Amino acid sequence: MDISFNKTKILATVGPASDTPDRLLALIREGVNAFRLNFSHGAYSEHQKVINHVRNLNKEHGLNTCLVQDLQGPKIRLGDVKNGAIEIKEGQRIKLVCDGSLTVEGRLSTIYENLARDVKPGDAILLDDGKLEIRVISTDHDMEVEAEVIYGGTVKPRKGINLPDSKVSAPSMTKKDIEDLHFGLDNDVEWVALSFVRRADDIHEIKRIIAERGKGTRVIAKIEKPEAIENIDEIIEVTDAIMVARGDLGVEVGMEKVPMIQKMLVEKCNRAGKPVIVATQMMESMITNPRPTRAETNDVANAVIDGADTVMLSAETAVGAYPIETIRSMSLTIRTVEANANNIFNKSYPQNPHARTFYSDSLVANACSLARDTHARAVIGMTKSGYTAFQLAKYRPKADIFIFTENHTLLNTLNLVWGVRGFYYDKFESTDATINDIKQTLLDEGYLRKGDVFINTASMPINEQKRTNMIKLSIA
Repeated sequence: MDISFNKTKILATVGPASDTPDRLLALIREGVNAFRLNFSHGAYSEHQKVINHVRNLNKEHGLNTCLVQDLQGPKIRLGDVKNGAIEIKEGQRIKLVCDGSLTVEGRLSTIYENLARDVKPGDAILLDDGKLEIRVISTDHDMEVEAEVIYGGTVKPRKGINLPDSKVSAPSMTKKDIEDLHFGLDNDVEWVALSFVRRADDIHEIKRIIAERGKGTRVIAKIEKPEAIENIDEIIEVTDAIMVARGDLGVEVGMEKVPMIQKMLVEKCNRAGKPVIVATQMMESMITNPRPTRAETNDVANAVIDGADTVMLSAETAVGAYPIETIRSMSLTIRTVEANANNIFNKSYPQNPHARTFYSDSLVANACSLARDTHARAVIGMTKSGYTAFQLAKYRPKADIFIFTENHTLLNTLNLVWGVRGFYYDKFESTDATINDIKQTLLDEGYLRKGDVFINTASMPINEQKRTNMIKLSIA
C-alpha cells in the first residue's frame, strides 16, 4: 500500500450544513484537516456540540483534526433597520448616529459608540462589504455624523461597516471576545484567531490571557486592516500564524491591492517559518453550485503555488448546499497543483547565526537539503514543543514530513501546518531502537516501502529530548 496526501491543508468552517458527526467525518475523509468555529455566530451550546463531535471522531478513528476558534473582534455594524430595509440614494445627505437605535429613512444607526470620535470630514464609510459608500461631511465627535451618499442602495440590518480612512479606537478584543476566548480555552482549542489585529500589542494581550490560564493554544493573527500591513513584521514575529482575511482586507485597502498583499504575507510567513492561511471566497460559487468556477479553481491553485500552509472555506461548508463536493473539489485542485508544480518545493533560506536556535535550525535545513539530494521518501522529526515540525515545514521538502511526539494536543495543533503528519510516540529508549520503531510504524501504515530512503532528525541522547542535534540517513 502506498499512501499519498496533500501537503497544503484545508480549514473548513462548521455550520448548519456540516455540524453532525456523519457530515464532519465525511468532510475529514474528503480532505479537511481542521475545523473553524466562527464565534460571530452561534450559541456556546452549538459550538460545544461540534467540539465534542470532533474530539470523539479523533478518538474513534485515530485522527488529529484540529479546532480553530475564530473570535469576532470589534466588528463595526449597523443596528436594526425599520421594516428590514431602507434605500439611500446617491447625493443624499444623511445622519449616522452611534446609539444603536433603529435605522430609519435618512438616519442610519450603528452599535459602535466611538464612530463619531474616530472619523473626520472626508473619510469614507463603507457599508455591507463596500456595496454602499457614504462620505463624512462633519462630525460632532460624540454621537452624530453628517454624511453624503456616494454609492446608494439597500441598507439591511446589522451589516458590517468599514472605516478604511479612519484609525479605529476599539480594542482588538471586545468583552464578548474575552468571554468567548475563555470558553475556547476551557475546551483546549488548539488555535484561536484574533480578528482585526492592528499591532503586535494585540497579540501580546491575547497571549497573556492564554498564558495566565496555563493553556497551549496558539494564536492566528487575522490580517484585515491597513494598520496591520504597516506593522506586519512585528506582528509576524510575535504571532504563531497569520490569516490573510481577504474579505475585510479587500474592503479596507481596495480589492486590487489584495493579490500582491497575499503574496507578500505568504512569502514573509514562509521565511519566518510561521503557518499562513489564505481565506475568504475561495469557492464562493459552490455555496449554491456543485462545481466551482474556473476563477475559483485558479485562486486555490495560486494560493498553493504562493506557498500557503492552509486554504480556508467559510460559508461554502458552513451553510452551503454542497459542502462535501466543495472539499472534494478543493482537495483535487491542491493535489493536481502539488503533483505538477516544482517551484513550491525545496525552499532554502539563509540562517541567522545570532539566533539561539542557530545550530538546530541549520541541522533541520540540512536534513531537508539531504532529503532533496537523495530523493528521500520521508523526513522524520521528534518533538516535544512542535518547533522541529514548524522548521521542517518551512523548507517545503518534497519528501513527506512525519512527526513523532508524546504530546497528544500537539498532534492536533500540527494538522494546520504544511505537509506535516503526526504520530503519537512515547517510548524514547536508545536512538537505534527508536529509529527502528518509527521505521516499522511507517512501513506498517504504508507510508514507507522497502528500499525507500528516509532521513531522521533527533536529539541525542534521545531520552533527554533536547534540541535537534542529529541527522541520520536510512534505507527502509
